Amino acid sequence: MLIPLVLLLSVVTAQGTAPAQPEAPAREPFTYDPAGRRDPFVSLLRSGSDSRAVRSGAAEGLAGLAIADIAVRGVIKSRDGYLAIVQGPDTKTYLVRPDDRLLDGTVKSITPAGMVLLQEVSDPLSLVTQKEVRKLLRGTEEGK
Repeated sequence: MLIPLVLLLSVVTAQGTAPAQPEAPAREPFTYDPAGRRDPFVSLLRSGSDSRAVRSGAAEGLAGLAIADIAVRGVIKSRDGYLAIVQGPDTKTYLVRPDDRLLDGTVKSITPAGMVLLQEVSDPLSLVTQKEVRKLLRGTEEGK
């Protein structure tokens, strides 16, 4: 009687013990030393408007908020014009008037639809030093 070779090999390996595998040596945690090089995980497309790089000496309140971090939640009409209600990443709300200063720009104007801000661009490769950003009450924001 002939036993298929595959069946015979599977019986032999099932009865035998598996060879012991050596344990891997413990690894040290990885640390990155930039040594003057740029961070490879920072986007090159957003280098001029990266709010994290500007925020090192952030002030308290509205002056410590970057334009990218705020959202318009409401617009109020007063005797002097329009005021905007904005919300920061810490879920605190602030009243904003035209010419108020933020971390990386100023409020140019406030309309019933939203507000227009002048953002300072800190990109050394760009010829433009300011760009106009529209934060709308409803819808998406625009940058020019």
